[in-house]
Amino acid sequence: MKPCMPLLIAGALLGPLNAQAEPADYVQTPTVEYGEKEIDFKAGSARKGDDPRESAASLGFGYGAKEWWFTEVYLKYKRENNEGTKHDAVEWENKFQLTDTGKYPVDVGFLLEIERPRDHAEGWEVEWGPLFETDFGRIQLNANALFKRNYRAEGLAETQLLYQWQAKYRWMPRFEFGFQGFGEMGKWDQWAPADERSHRAGPAVFGKLPVGERQAIRYNAAWLVGASQAASDHTFRMQVEYEF
Repeated sequence: MKPCMPLLIAGALLGPLNAQAEPADYVQTPTVEYGEKEIDFKAGSARKGDDPRESAASLGFGYGAKEWWFTEVYLKYKRENNEGTKHDAVEWENKFQLTDTGKYPVDVGFLLEIERPRDHAEGWEVEWGPLFETDFGRIQLNANALFKRNYRAEGLAETQLLYQWQAKYRWMPRFEFGFQGFGEMGKWDQWAPADERSHRAGPAVFGKLPVGERQAIRYNAAWLVGASQAASDHTFRMQVEYEF
């Protein structure tokens, strides 16, 4: 395991960047499965007041390249302003496991995502930050602090602070339940006024269904309710992975 690698990479990416919540966002976990391959589908839909519904989806292929590194490439799509669905971006996601699973009270990882939007005026979107996970009996808790910027974008952009959290009761492998939450705080070192911050939270379900030797379908979904004036009123998000 090489825990210094993601920190060095992140340090090189602190150039100019614009956080924007996506309906298909999901809670990252810090653990890596070496040698595992997956086909990953994510989708979400959100609406605020009388505004047009915003929807997003992505399709990716991932691989556990090392015991400490999982890498994945996504094609992302979106639909907004009552227009048709269109290609939105290509994303390269990298997750680094920094501690051995279960060795310490808290498992720690690091996320680095690089996205190239279809609209090149947006530059390069980069998201990075630490991932944390701990267990209390059958309850699993996750909390992530993430930073997002747009690099080489037209116009001024600043580093934004985002957060994710998750509480899951591991009832049985095929069906687990709990809650998820997502938020955007504004500029990382000078948070936006309270009425401009976005907070969403709600119930979630999870599960893993074996479909063959070393093959499984893993799913999770959540119904999120806006807990602040700036958030969408309702968001439905889901993720389905075929692991092999």
